[in-house]
Amino acid sequence: MKEPLNIDWSGLSFGYMTTDYNVRCSYKNGEWGEIETTSSELIPMHMAATCLHYGQEAFEGLKAFRGKDGKVRVFRMDENARRIRLSAEGIMMPPIPEEKFCEMVKLVVRLNERFIPPYGTGASLYIRPLQIGITAQVGVKPAKEYLFIIFVTPVGPYFKGGFATTPYVITRRYDRAAPLGTGTFKVGGNYAASLRASQEAHAAGYSAEFYLDAREKKYMDECGAANFFGIKNNTYVTPLSTSILPSITNKSLIQLAEDMGMTVERRHVPEEELATFEEAGACGTAAVISPIERIDDPENNRSYVISKDGKPGPVSTRLYNTLRGIQLGEIDDIHGWNTIVIE
Repeated sequence: MKEPLNIDWSGLSFGYMTTDYNVRCSYKNGEWGEIETTSSELIPMHMAATCLHYGQEAFEGLKAFRGKDGKVRVFRMDENARRIRLSAEGIMMPPIPEEKFCEMVKLVVRLNERFIPPYGTGASLYIRPLQIGITAQVGVKPAKEYLFIIFVTPVGPYFKGGFATTPYVITRRYDRAAPLGTGTFKVGGNYAASLRASQEAHAAGYSAEFYLDAREKKYMDECGAANFFGIKNNTYVTPLSTSILPSITNKSLIQLAEDMGMTVERRHVPEEELATFEEAGACGTAAVISPIERIDDPENNRSYVISKDGKPGPVSTRLYNTLRGIQLGEIDDIHGWNTIVIE
């Protein structure tokens, strides 16, 4: 019998909490094995494992929600299955079959049902799939053996203030990823490359840093952990680049914007265009939308004020509420994005 949980669901931060189980699957001798369940939070790993030395590692992030009707929904896990396949292929790892990925997601959510936050608390169950190369070797080459794990943890809002405008800053001193590099894959190295700029941004009072394109330093790229979008003239504008992670949240917002009758433009976004946007935001799984108050470019002594009154704009608010409503079962899921895992 498990001990009763004593969790302040409404006060949760976006952090790790021990849950009951995680699920795993190993790749050996050219094939994926059976799904295993464990309560261990540790990974037995050789010190010469390929992931530790040459970065053969990819991960994902998605969420499960307890809806108003009591059902538990996982949002767009088919897209996460597809994206981790592309990430794995991009760094020479055998991809986990998408069907097995979805099976493991559903299993780990059901096994940890008591950690799914109640409806109305603003919290959700964060799901973290992870694939690593575990072959012991010192040569620079792909591993022969891999471990795929999915663990979960209940989380609150990514930003303490929730859906509220915050300032961002452009960094010119660092690049997150190179064109035609690993920027389109969800691999740990991209996030390691963003840590210094991120910490400097936080220390200066910003929510996060924005990168410009690595080639010309002219166009908006993305945050260390989120895509960018801007709103003007009933148009949803988001950068098109060979170094940006294809955000599932951004893809969803694009569809919702089209549903609302907006025009969608995926193209280069010059930094100077920031001055013309009526609204702007950073978007991703963790925060959904983080509305932008302003974006500073301190190295050029410029500041682009997006929100004149310091509040989220009407379009961003509608997009946010619609997406959250779909995730929570409050709004009809006309695109079939949710998978009901627990009735």
